[in-house]
Amino acid sequence: MTEPDQCINRHMAAFNFTLSDPSIFILMGIPGLEAARIWISIPFSMFYFISLFGNFTILFVVGKEQTLHKPMYLLFCMLALTDIGMSTSVMPKALCIFWFNLKGITVGGCFTQMFFLHVVSGMKSVILVIMAFDRYVAICNPLRYNTILTNARIAKLGLVGLTRAVLIVLPGPLLLSRQPFCANRIIPHMYCEHIAVAKISCGDITVNRMYGLVVTFAVLGLDLMLIALSYGLIIRAILRISSKQAHQKALNTCTAHICVILTSYASYFFSNLTHRLGQGIAPHVHIILANFYLLIPPILNPIIYGIKTKELRDKVGKYICRM
Repeated sequence: MTEPDQCINRHMAAFNFTLSDPSIFILMGIPGLEAARIWISIPFSMFYFISLFGNFTILFVVGKEQTLHKPMYLLFCMLALTDIGMSTSVMPKALCIFWFNLKGITVGGCFTQMFFLHVVSGMKSVILVIMAFDRYVAICNPLRYNTILTNARIAKLGLVGLTRAVLIVLPGPLLLSRQPFCANRIIPHMYCEHIAVAKISCGDITVNRMYGLVVTFAVLGLDLMLIALSYGLIIRAILRISSKQAHQKALNTCTAHICVILTSYASYFFSNLTHRLGQGIAPHVHIILANFYLLIPPILNPIIYGIKTKELRDKVGKYICRM
């Protein structure tokens, strides 16, 4: 018997009372590390509260300062909201598991968590594409920047991105709602991730697997292609500039966005692919890697933009000095 099967069997024995209730799933948390759940909760809760503080600071400062009411800072706020949404859709329930051993979640609550998590994740990808377009216009067409990218246009692009995310993500919970769930209602995960829930179904999940792969590679792949196209045009424009100082200035305007792209997409694809393809990896390693995408970028993004954007850094410093 494999280690995952042993973990599931132990928890099925511990939670037999749920088997008679078809409306309840059990979230195991981190399989194999249940005894250390209180200690594990310390870094998770610290990361979560630090990310909330950093992102709410961005929202507060940009909201209070009229001089920051510009498209670039509106995009910062949209990114901060997605980071808050991603971590908050998972961490409150995860901390209930760690602190109080409250592992039960209703089927409806599970599908709702899955829907909001993946919608916010898809929205974040769209925002990164819009940011790449913002940098392209700022460098390749700076004289028309204020007419091409207005706050209203950024808001409309964000609304389009949200609509796309909802339409793409909605089939996931709908497909799972049609699946039969038999005796095993234990999800070996901290939250209701699509494939983790699909795997406990006693029906055929081929369509669910294909749907997940299509969303991962087609939708996010398209976003990465658009980002790569924007930066290809940016690099071509930079190479045409003769001044090295102008080269450096142009590259500096893109550094923060490139760092955010690397932290966001790299952590997502790494955790997603190891969960799908890493059959030899221990279950608790799968879960920890999956949480990198939810916790690390929301911490790093406010720091990256705070350090790399002088105007924002100065405004944040002004409010810190007042405290």
